[in-house]
Amino acid sequence: MKLSVIMPVYNEKQTVLKIIEKVKKVPVEKEIIIVDDGSNDGTKEILKQIKEEKIKIIFKEKNEGKGSAIREGLKYVTGNVIVIQDADLEYDPNDWIKMLEVMKEKNADVVYGSRILGKSKKSSLFFYFGGRILSFFANILYNANITDEPTCYKMFKKEVIDSINLKCKGFEFCPEFTAKVIKKGYKIYEVPIHYNPRSIKEGKKIRFKDGLIAIWTLLKYRFVD
Repeated sequence: MKLSVIMPVYNEKQTVLKIIEKVKKVPVEKEIIIVDDGSNDGTKEILKQIKEEKIKIIFKEKNEGKGSAIREGLKYVTGNVIVIQDADLEYDPNDWIKMLEVMKEKNADVVYGSRILGKSKKSSLFFYFGGRILSFFANILYNANITDEPTCYKMFKKEVIDSINLKCKGFEFCPEFTAKVIKKGYKIYEVPIHYNPRSIKEGKKIRFKDGLIAIWTLLKYRFVD
């Protein structure tokens, strides 16, 4: 089993090299696909210094959003399992081990890393309840039975992503992916993960409007493909 790590990056010069090193140390066969989404803070220049065979770096001229960067990264995947990794330090790549174990033991097609099931720090009330609300909508609309719909850690087999048509550009990747994989009949498994939340002041990019877009996305794809 080969893991393809897709890392969308936008203006993360303080953390990008640290998270790349963490990813490299995870003891699984993997390739790392980094998509710089038009960074303008020096991140791009840092990434240009990386010359490693198992790291593919794609530079987008224009910032279009996380979903757009993920869709670009998917074009270069050669592994049979894919996981999304943010370029900050909120998530611990070592949690992939547990996710891969569930994938093997349960023959799971889709595994989410749940921050709610984990016993790590929680986000601020705004982000915490925002995530709980999105999970509530996903469960009501799609009978999903999940605790953390907007988690970054979504792991899935390549045939899963090949079976759906993603249209997202921004943070709505999460609700669109969730909606479409469930409608395709895939069950989402969850495992507890570690989480080290950061604030907006520290660089967190999600805003209130992104939550509204996520709710709308879940509603929309309940009724359209």
